[in-house]
Amino acid sequence: MQSTPQANRLHIAVFGRRNVGKSSLINALTNQNLALVSDVAGTTTDPVYKAMELLPLGPVVMIDTAGIDDIGMLGELRVKKTMEVMRKTDLAILVLDPEIGLANFEEEILKKLEEREIPVVAVINKSDLVKEVSEELISKVRERVGKKPILVSAEKKQGIEELRQALAKNAPVDYEEPFIIGDLIKPGDTVILVVPIDLAAPKGRLILPQVQTLRDVLDHDGIAVVTKERELKATLRNLREKPKIVVTDSQAFTKVDADVPEDILLTSFSILFARYKGDLEIYLEGAKKLEELKPGAKVLIAEACTHRRVADDIGTVKIPRWLRLRVGNDLQFDHVSGREYPENLTDYDLILHCGGCMLNRREMLYRLKEAKKAGVPVINYGMAIAQLHGILDRALKPFPTIHAMWVSRKQS
Repeated sequence: MQSTPQANRLHIAVFGRRNVGKSSLINALTNQNLALVSDVAGTTTDPVYKAMELLPLGPVVMIDTAGIDDIGMLGELRVKKTMEVMRKTDLAILVLDPEIGLANFEEEILKKLEEREIPVVAVINKSDLVKEVSEELISKVRERVGKKPILVSAEKKQGIEELRQALAKNAPVDYEEPFIIGDLIKPGDTVILVVPIDLAAPKGRLILPQVQTLRDVLDHDGIAVVTKERELKATLRNLREKPKIVVTDSQAFTKVDADVPEDILLTSFSILFARYKGDLEIYLEGAKKLEELKPGAKVLIAEACTHRRVADDIGTVKIPRWLRLRVGNDLQFDHVSGREYPENLTDYDLILHCGGCMLNRREMLYRLKEAKKAGVPVINYGMAIAQLHGILDRALKPFPTIHAMWVSRKQS
């Protein structure tokens, strides 16, 4: 379980005032000194992420946040970073002081968590420091949150096991989609994975979407054949039966499309991850916008990782080049990567987003929701590349419902 990718782990964020014991609580939950603890209020500044195992849940990411009552100019920035954590939070722990209870700061956090439909477990920490936690507070929290708060003492490790059980009980079951490719194949089906080894390929290993797709094929009793694009024709000739589907790196789409017979399904790792992490139907709006893009348009290119750029980088070089060939040189591009995601989305005509393999599904859906709120269409890298090379129709055929929507929108 230690090798579970961070983006596939349940993200649990701890919210509360300064010095309420958030960091101590994380240390008690994990039986490790993961978070810096101090009597000085405001020790935690930027959010701290730690991938770990938390039984009975399994692989999780614990997120320690700055106090929601931080003050001053720096304090405001810290609170802003704390609020941004909600983009990726699957389950929240709200830590309360027994002598303060639910006040304005806590109500504001609860309101934002409710707006995002994030389940909450309320914890009253430092319960050992008061003679008795008032029934009035317990009832108020139960009424506000919908469940009884857990009374704990992080310092004395009291109530920690009860909290672990409450987290397991309240964890969402749908924090990630169940399939990458498994629902597209039957046991015994052959899947060819086309993996180019070029300057962008990491030395000695495959990239995460390739590895996870391979694993999903094996998990669903499929037969996986991995090859490079130059060996694809020979691979197809050597198979006794034709494969059910070919999945390629989007950069090799044109060659792979030419080499794979029309009666074999074809798509890309990026499109599979667009479905796994996001929503293919939303990306169809971006595909429609891409067809209508005019000179002078402003395009945001967003990547979830901060990989080393190479001379012919897909996001900063190839996609802009292909778009300019389609639309003209008078296009403006902005690029963001990692956790960056601009607030001024209304400045853009179109957003191109990578497959999102380094984001958890909640954050990817948050980004799509923000774009929709701003009225800006989004298209996934793989879908955009397929469209720019005239093969999007074929690349969507593995997904019959989405393909039918695409055909209908093209005809309307």
